[in-house]
Amino acid sequence: MTKEWLGGTTIFAEMSALAVRTGAINLGQGFPDTDGPEEIREAAVRALRDGRGNQYPPGPGVPELRTAVAAHQRRFHGLTYDPDTEVLVTAGATEAIAAALLALVEPGDEVIALEPYYDSYAACIGMAGGTRVPVTLRPRDGAYHLDLDELRAAVTDRTRLILLNTPHNPTGTVLGREELAAVAELAVERDLLVVTDEVYEHLVFEGEHVPIASFPGMRERTLTISSAGKTFSFTGWKVGWVTGTPKLVTAVRSAKQFLTYVASGPFQYAIAEALALPDAYFEGLRAGLRARRDVLTEGLVAAGFEVYRPAGTYFVTTDIRPLGETDGFAFCRALPERCGVVAIPNAVFYDHRTEGAPFVRFAFCKKEEVLAEAAARLKRLAS
Repeated sequence: MTKEWLGGTTIFAEMSALAVRTGAINLGQGFPDTDGPEEIREAAVRALRDGRGNQYPPGPGVPELRTAVAAHQRRFHGLTYDPDTEVLVTAGATEAIAAALLALVEPGDEVIALEPYYDSYAACIGMAGGTRVPVTLRPRDGAYHLDLDELRAAVTDRTRLILLNTPHNPTGTVLGREELAAVAELAVERDLLVVTDEVYEHLVFEGEHVPIASFPGMRERTLTISSAGKTFSFTGWKVGWVTGTPKLVTAVRSAKQFLTYVASGPFQYAIAEALALPDAYFEGLRAGLRARRDVLTEGLVAAGFEVYRPAGTYFVTTDIRPLGETDGFAFCRALPERCGVVAIPNAVFYDHRTEGAPFVRFAFCKKEEVLAEAAARLKRLAS
């Protein structure tokens, strides 16, 4: 257990409080500053008024949403799941990750995670009694890359599972078919489980998102996690899901029932409708976020950062060394006073803190005018 999650205030809470105190633009946390589709919000209101979900929903999730998740997986990825036995609704992807790791990891098991990693991964592996084994994504040629030799070398006789995240937060990397095929081959060869966090599956700007469950030998050993928050811009609703074989999903449900038990009743019905939105919605979402990514990345380049242009997600990672800085924590804590902008130091996402020390993450899931103003403020660094 590390002090970052065993107690005290997270860097996100610290930086958000700093944004409020200084009146800075908060590009630290990954939540939109506008709501999602009006018809989906109205679907939630309709569910509330009709009395659907106001009491405890079924433990696995409402049938309408489980059916919609299965239809979504078939529509977008060609994967077929039984909504009754192979889909589980959770309180967002964060609970899904926690329940999956608590269900599948025994004390002493090793879990490989791609570093830098979403901060709940470390906490959940620790709570399960597992040992985290980071495999570091490193920047090269304007993007972050997975070293497949390093991944293979990280597997030992104690390795239980690989915790995958693509599209990847915080680097914005989208693992390609060749990389995923190599991960799949390794998992099959060493008889490993894979838990894959795919919450940004619809936010890919270059390349494509390919679920690892679609590779040979992987469906039976993969738990796929996703959620509605990022795709539909309703992060507060906390509706996520897990898909996998009946055996794996049952194991996750056994842990999940002692976490939240159930959650988000009326919102489940609304997200069932959201998942059936036409292709134009998902294409428009990508196009809008791609445009906002470009506004912010161009502003960051003009301010003097080295920028790793993300192929997906809500986030862009930058290197502060061209600005004469090396300590991301000190830089981010000073940035609100210097420029009126809040960011997050990437080092919080690393076991190897020195690997992440000079990198800083900004979120671009904000209105274009907000990002343009942030870019204008950041130009003060160039002078």
